[in-house]
Amino acid sequence: MNNPLRIVLAEPRGFCAGVDRAIEIVERALTLYGAPVYVRHEIVHNKWVVGDLKAKGVIFVNEVDEIPDGAITVFSAHGISEKIENSARLRDLPVIDATCPLVTKVHREAQRYEKEGKQIVLIGHEGHPEVEGTSGRVKQGVLLVQNLEDVAKLAVENPEQLAYVTQTTLSVDDTKDIIAALKSRFPAIVGPELRDICYATQNRQNAVRDLAKHVELVLVIGSTNSSNSNRLRDLAQEIGVTAYLIDNADGLRPEWFDSIASVGITAGASAPEHLVQGVVHAIGLLRPTRTEQLQTVTENTRFKLPPEVTGDRPLRATAT
Repeated sequence: MNNPLRIVLAEPRGFCAGVDRAIEIVERALTLYGAPVYVRHEIVHNKWVVGDLKAKGVIFVNEVDEIPDGAITVFSAHGISEKIENSARLRDLPVIDATCPLVTKVHREAQRYEKEGKQIVLIGHEGHPEVEGTSGRVKQGVLLVQNLEDVAKLAVENPEQLAYVTQTTLSVDDTKDIIAALKSRFPAIVGPELRDICYATQNRQNAVRDLAKHVELVLVIGSTNSSNSNRLRDLAQEIGVTAYLIDNADGLRPEWFDSIASVGITAGASAPEHLVQGVVHAIGLLRPTRTEQLQTVTENTRFKLPPEVTGDRPLRATAT
């Protein structure tokens, strides 16, 4: 094709405030306390971020018992269960909690509802670390609901004593439908409407909806285990646009661009901007391009860093 390929970049895209905060916590911990720093679970769901931190001296583990006594320990942005927190406390590990404040808010809501005597319904994806963390913050566990079918099969102790909370990285539309179904079946159920869907998730979903109306192909930069990245691809496809989820420029296929005039690009909340620019560059090697931004909202949210990495309450590492 003779005309330049139009590349439209969704804005906002990529890192959210919770991810920025989590990565900054780990990097500050390295500077303040030195390597190695141990992180329980991937700090965020992106292998490029994880690989970069590994190269700087971070060791990622699946369980707290893999961390040596006295070693600086960071909990990931997804949050942890009370059991894991207690296991670290019993070993007197020097801990820095990088849980996203919006996830912590969900934990507190679930605990408050439980204190009120309510059984907790958690809307989320089975096996996701955020869901595991929230489930482990209430004493009686939760009833996990992933879709409308789960709502229909839900067996509860007392329909008059129910509350729901949500995973923060879900689809706003899907969650709205599940909440409506819960309220229809259990009119007395209480919960936070859609306020627990994180602002960044909402903004990126809104941006990709707008983007999909202006382009013939959508590329989502993000890892396959990133819930919010998968949902961005799904949203574009639901609008009727071909969409692919790719880790980086290596995932591109030249034939995708043979007969189109426009491509939209966005990135999940855990994907660094250099991956987006790498994709833009790689497409430019295939054919002439022109790039523009499509802005829906401006984000300026920042979350406070914990005192362990600001110098206000330094830790003492004792590992050798």
